[in-house]
Amino acid sequence: MKNSDSVRITTLPNGLRVATDHMEHVESVSLGAWVGVGTRHEEAQVNGISHLLEHMAFKGTEKRSPQAIAEEIEAVGGVLNAYTSRENTAYYAKVLADDVPLAVDILSDILQHSTFDAEELRREQQVVVQEIGQANDTPDDIIFDLFQETAYPDQPMGRPVLGTEQTVTAMRRETLIDYIGQQYGPQKMVFAAAGKVDHDRMVEMVGNAFADLKPTAEKPEPAAAYNGGERREERDLEQVHLLLGFDSLSYDDPDYYALSVFSTLFGGGMSSRLFQEIREKRGLVYSIYSFQSAFRDGGLFGIYAGTGEEQVAELVPVLCDSFRTVAGSLTEAELGRARAQLKAGLLMGRESTGNRCEQVAQQLMVYGRAIPPSELVEKVEAVDAAAVDRVVARLLASRPTLASIGPVDHVETLDRVAERLAA
Repeated sequence: MKNSDSVRITTLPNGLRVATDHMEHVESVSLGAWVGVGTRHEEAQVNGISHLLEHMAFKGTEKRSPQAIAEEIEAVGGVLNAYTSRENTAYYAKVLADDVPLAVDILSDILQHSTFDAEELRREQQVVVQEIGQANDTPDDIIFDLFQETAYPDQPMGRPVLGTEQTVTAMRRETLIDYIGQQYGPQKMVFAAAGKVDHDRMVEMVGNAFADLKPTAEKPEPAAAYNGGERREERDLEQVHLLLGFDSLSYDDPDYYALSVFSTLFGGGMSSRLFQEIREKRGLVYSIYSFQSAFRDGGLFGIYAGTGEEQVAELVPVLCDSFRTVAGSLTEAELGRARAQLKAGLLMGRESTGNRCEQVAQQLMVYGRAIPPSELVEKVEAVDAAAVDRVVARLLASRPTLASIGPVDHVETLDRVAERLAA
């Protein structure tokens, strides 16, 4: 099936989708397997298992040692990596076009034939514990986990991607084997490639490499139930790290692109309202920005700021006023800059094989199709002031989430922040 200009998609008999995006004037290929399994699919007692599995995939297969995996890909100048998110886990590589067969073989090997050696598992559990410790020691990193947990309490969507020291060290080899057997079905996977790639040849290679992969039983996905609330953690730090957020929009919400434009003009760059008002005019912060995190059935919109203990008392009221008054005050110049930033990011990203590979994989995972760039540009161009005002009203209708770390005595309570936003 031809789809989205240079993109072609084929679904194999076992349900695995193969997508390619041909780029004429490059010599490399980015390719990988995206699996629709992440933190939100984990039971509480195995929180972090998706991330631990990602680590263990590189720790030996039936025919390759951990060292052999690293040496084979680097012997051809390639790179191999992976990441875990709340909804997906990705295993990917970048190689020269002639070395695509090797990359497909390695990726299929680590996904299907990892041995999960008990000694390697013990070592890797300690590596992940160190990773958790590093994150906990980085306040502008761990604040996002606290924010997520407060927004989605007592449910998979609110748990940390890395898991906890207790859950990670308690996992056994059999636990990982059972989990991958239950979750890593071909119908949940997309194998994507972008660059100097031939679609038919890729379909043949992937079909042969994953021919024995059997579909898994479908399991209901836990819903994301936003709650909101307040979390503050007193620490002996120079700065207060603060996150203010709201219940937001899913990928397929009609206002998704209006939210993207709003986030960009409000806190997405040096010309944004937050940067100009709070950093440039008032000098209250070094870092401040807004962001959106979309999921299949919801999302979060947030504003991060890092400020001094004395400055936070002035920062929070200004931040609330800026948010509350943005609707009805937008200028066409602001909207134009935000639309231009989004379009430039989209079109510049198309010069990267890695970006295009991930984009087609994610689009298939979320929308079930590849979306032509021209369609995305049209959606951004269609956003007007009324659409942004509507998005702001939707955000303000939710209970806020407020998370802070550091010397937090002067951080206003959630109730006071809510009053400011409603004024």
